[in-house]
Amino acid sequence: MPLKNVIGIDHAVVMVRDLDAAAANWKRLGFTISPRGTHSAKMGSGNYTIMLDPDYIELLGVLVETEHNAPARAFLAKRGEGVERIAFTAVDSAAGAEEITARGYTALGPTDFERPVTMPDGTLSAAKFRIFQWPIEEAPAGVRIFACQHKTRETVWIPELMKHANGARRLKQVLVVSTEPAKDAAHLGRMIDREVRAEADGAVAVPSGSDRADFVMLTKEQLSRRYPGVSLEALPERGGAGLVIATSDLAVAEKAAGAAAVRSADAVCVGPAAANGTLLVFVGA
Repeated sequence: MPLKNVIGIDHAVVMVRDLDAAAANWKRLGFTISPRGTHSAKMGSGNYTIMLDPDYIELLGVLVETEHNAPARAFLAKRGEGVERIAFTAVDSAAGAEEITARGYTALGPTDFERPVTMPDGTLSAAKFRIFQWPIEEAPAGVRIFACQHKTRETVWIPELMKHANGARRLKQVLVVSTEPAKDAAHLGRMIDREVRAEADGAVAVPSGSDRADFVMLTKEQLSRRYPGVSLEALPERGGAGLVIATSDLAVAEKAAGAAAVRSADAVCVGPAAANGTLLVFVGA
């Protein structure tokens, strides 16, 4: 039975080494970037968000080394930049933590935190969250998952931040490369109580729930066949690889991405070397 308090992908976390440089880079690709957020001293991190509907992308960087961000620092040291974890939307984090615990996964949390937000009119507010995590070692294909309950959605989904020069609207897929896609997809499916689905090219999809984006597990070779002509050298053999994003207009997305854009398989792609270790695939909405 699917989890009642977890309703699909909420946002993708892209770990970056230099937070401000990464924000400038994604802005050059046609995204509207939120003002920089700074998390608590315990978390020691900061972020920029790219707001879509109903989900978003988070550029996350370590500002001060803490025990809490040790896994993120380990990821950067081993893998480099790229998709490090995926958040699900939690209706109720406390109830969600109880649900996964009942399924045999010791939940971490729930934990409350917040970050200051500068609103479009210049006033200061706060974005408040309550999160819980699956055990850190339970990371299908090396991708950690957690769930996020938004207590102040109005300070996160700000209309002015949801309009992008590249026409980006929402996440369609999270691409994860794996040497054993079926095994890793089954692992994720068990964690979120979802049935996996085989695709024609041998990839395996895992619906995240509701109308939200799917996970797609596939080998690096399968990924290269899906998007020929796009260099994947910056990607590992196993881990978060890319994001498929629905756009209102492929021509607009191609123009916004400029020299980084590559037309491939009815999509506009930006290779991982040009997007902080993340393959971006723009498709028609």
